[in-house]
Amino acid sequence: MSSHIFQFCDVTLHARPCGALYLPAQETLCVSDLHLGKSQRIARRTGVLVPPYETEETLTKLTREITSTNPRVVICLGDSFDDLAAAGALSEQNINLLTELQKGREWIWIEGNHDPTPTHIPGIYCDSYHTDGLTFRHIAQANTSAEISGHYHPKFGLAGTGPQRPCFAYDHNRLIMPAFGAYTGGLSLRSDVLKAQFQTPLIAVLTGKKSIACPV
Repeated sequence: MSSHIFQFCDVTLHARPCGALYLPAQETLCVSDLHLGKSQRIARRTGVLVPPYETEETLTKLTREITSTNPRVVICLGDSFDDLAAAGALSEQNINLLTELQKGREWIWIEGNHDPTPTHIPGIYCDSYHTDGLTFRHIAQANTSAEISGHYHPKFGLAGTGPQRPCFAYDHNRLIMPAFGAYTGGLSLRSDVLKAQFQTPLIAVLTGKKSIACPV
C-alpha cells in the first residue's frame, strides 16, 4: 500500500489510499464519515430499498486498516452513524466487531451533524479532540489552524483520468478528510463551498490503489 507522506503543522501524516489518515509518531489512525447504517436510514425515511451491505463493507475496510497500522488511538471524525436511529439499529454482529476493534485502544467518537449525541456504542464521545498541536473536529471552523476535519466528502480528479475520486485536501493549516464509508457521495474540490475553506497552495491527495498527490 502506497501512502502519501507529508508534513502538516510539524506533524508527519500518512494519507492512506483507502481514505484513512495515520499519524505514526502518535500511533493514531483517523477516519471520517463512516455513515454506518445509511441504507437502513434511507429505507426508513423514504421507503426506497437499497442493498444493505455498506455497513459490513465499511467495517471490513476499517478492520483492515486497524490490522495494518495497529494504532494506539482511533479517531472517528464524525458522522460515524448515518443518524441516531441507524446507530440503534446496528446488528449485534456489527456492535461486537466494533467492540472487539476497540480492545486495547483509546477510541474517540467525534460527534457530527448526523450523530450529534453519544450512542450506546462504547468509546469516548466529544465534539473535538486535541493532540500534538492538532485539533480534530467534524466541520471546519473559521479562523482556526492545525485543524483536521471531515463533513464535506471532498473528491477530485485530473483531466483525462476518469471520474473524480474521494480525496484528502490540505493547505498549510487545514486538512479535510475524504469520507471513509462505502456508501457516501462527494463534493467536488472545485466547488465554491470547498474552495472557500482553503488558502493556496492547495493539495489534493486522491485515494484508490495508491495515494496520488496533486496541486489544485
